[in-house]
Amino acid sequence: MGTSEAMLILSSTGSKLVFSDPCLGKPNSTFSPKFHVESRKRRSYSGYMKPLNCSRAIRSFLTIHKGGASHGNMMFAQSHFLNCHCQRPESISGVTAEDANGALIFDIENESNPFNVVGNGAKPIVLGELQQSEKEKETFTSNGELADAETSKRTFRKACVNSIEEEAWNLLRESIVYYCGSPIGTVAAKDPTESNVLNYDQVFIRDFIPSGIAFLLNGEYDIVRNFILHTLQLQSWEKTMDCHSPGQGLMPASFKVRTVPLEGDDSATEEVLDPDFGEAAIGRVAPVDSGLWWIILLRAYGKCSGDLSVQERVDVQTGIKMILRLCLADGFDMFPTLLVTDGSCMIDRRMGIHGHPLEIQALFYSALLCAREMLAPEDGSADLVRALNNRLVALSFHIREYYWVDMRKLNEIYRYKTEEYSFDAVNKFNIYPDQIPPWLLEWMPNKGGYLIGNLQPAHMDFRFFSLGNLWSIVSSLATVDQSHAILDLIEAKWADLVAGMPFKICYPALEGEEWRIITGCDPKNTPWSYHNAGSFPTLLWQLTVACIKMNRTDIASKAVEMVERRISRDKWPEYYDTKSGRFMGKQARLFQTWSIAGYLVSKLLLADPHAAKILINVEDEELVNAFSCMIGANPRRRGRMVVKKSYIV
Repeated sequence: MGTSEAMLILSSTGSKLVFSDPCLGKPNSTFSPKFHVESRKRRSYSGYMKPLNCSRAIRSFLTIHKGGASHGNMMFAQSHFLNCHCQRPESISGVTAEDANGALIFDIENESNPFNVVGNGAKPIVLGELQQSEKEKETFTSNGELADAETSKRTFRKACVNSIEEEAWNLLRESIVYYCGSPIGTVAAKDPTESNVLNYDQVFIRDFIPSGIAFLLNGEYDIVRNFILHTLQLQSWEKTMDCHSPGQGLMPASFKVRTVPLEGDDSATEEVLDPDFGEAAIGRVAPVDSGLWWIILLRAYGKCSGDLSVQERVDVQTGIKMILRLCLADGFDMFPTLLVTDGSCMIDRRMGIHGHPLEIQALFYSALLCAREMLAPEDGSADLVRALNNRLVALSFHIREYYWVDMRKLNEIYRYKTEEYSFDAVNKFNIYPDQIPPWLLEWMPNKGGYLIGNLQPAHMDFRFFSLGNLWSIVSSLATVDQSHAILDLIEAKWADLVAGMPFKICYPALEGEEWRIITGCDPKNTPWSYHNAGSFPTLLWQLTVACIKMNRTDIASKAVEMVERRISRDKWPEYYDTKSGRFMGKQARLFQTWSIAGYLVSKLLLADPHAAKILINVEDEELVNAFSCMIGANPRRRGRMVVKKSYIV
């Protein structure tokens, strides 16, 4: 990709940007100080931004294209959707589907524009000649006075950041999928360089969550409302694999809008939603996290929009109960954690997380709290609420007590006695001290700790799984002290967990014979790649929410700044490889929607930390008291612990 030069001409009549790059239009074409950047209307030409490399001091991305924007020399064809017989859902946000993607106006002369430099002279400043070297300590204003170099750097930094945000919003809107003329979700990725799209052109439940949060925080509620209601309609679909159907209440992993001939009339067509419950997925694994994320997004929608009518609908209440009954059903397991198969969450390939993975438990706990807030009080749901409350107490106790590891706990495990048969055994799960991996003995900092990835009889998965730990903070599954300790560990091990691109999905990677056995020689999950300790930029938004909750936003801000240095230049890849995250993933899709949306959510939340309350669960006193009772409970007591008070927050 060639470089382009730009000049900022300052004069008494205003400022103008002069470009001399044939890719941006005619040579030396001049744009007026005020210009409009229009995002795509529905069924209009899509566009991507072309990088404008003014100098090493600033690489800003501007979309200035009549009727759309281009990325390099690529333009994407206009997409037409055929008519169907569905009715458009009513607008509740004041922003209809027609104007939700309206024009965004940017004013060069206002204070938000980083190019707005005050000067009296008309001598042009050539931005391409400005360098970020150590020798450049000063820069001159048009009146000859010396200006502080740091001020100039901050100005250039702000210009780059603003243009990256504009690009991200345009790309996010380009990923929107429409059904019956209304926005219903976003595709997983829209990589123009990839011919084999697989299922990246579908709307994934988990992938849409950061997109939905970004739209909510931006005041665009309709797309989230449509997504919630239409995915609810898919919940009751009967899907089978080898004549076997999953449990009632399962939410699909993804869905696609298809155009099919109208029954009885081959000349007419209609749009239908085609869900995938895992019967077509790689590995044929049904998603456990889809329904949990759906409940979390439903609560966020109500809190952000103020529209509680959606969660109060009979069909939505029924959908919540179906998910809860599926998750709370009694089984053969003695643990309060959800027992799931490998690949049932964000890590959707074989990675040795079968059993009781932390990520699912954190989402489960959060979904239970969210559902309890939204369930309508009625006689028919009393038993369900009681079971929900009991599980909340047992789950929080189990995770906090048995999943937590720090230097003190590690020393305790190191000296465990085994083969204990008694009700008051210390080593309840018969963990053998030799299971402690050598890397952990050196890696664990004196200050800090984390929740391990998995716990089963005679097995502790000591790997650090990022989403599970971060969402344990957000949902209050971890205590306040544990939450701070997790962030302490992230700071102490910044070079390992963040490195060149936030954020490692897990640490460390499986290597050698361990990789072959546990992953099944998965060529995509080679060490330090993809799910095997690769770096996923989308985890930035979960990190931001956790940091805001614990009032430690400096950690998130530092991570966001690191992302901004390269993610736009790298075309928003799905993941990064190597220990330091220096290389784009070998099979990573470009323009990955949840990478784009994750960045936008982080920026929006850091600008308004109070908005994070739509995602945060605050632990109530009843749970704290019940937890205290369990700590001092008689281990010989048989039967279940019953929380006497069944309540709805």
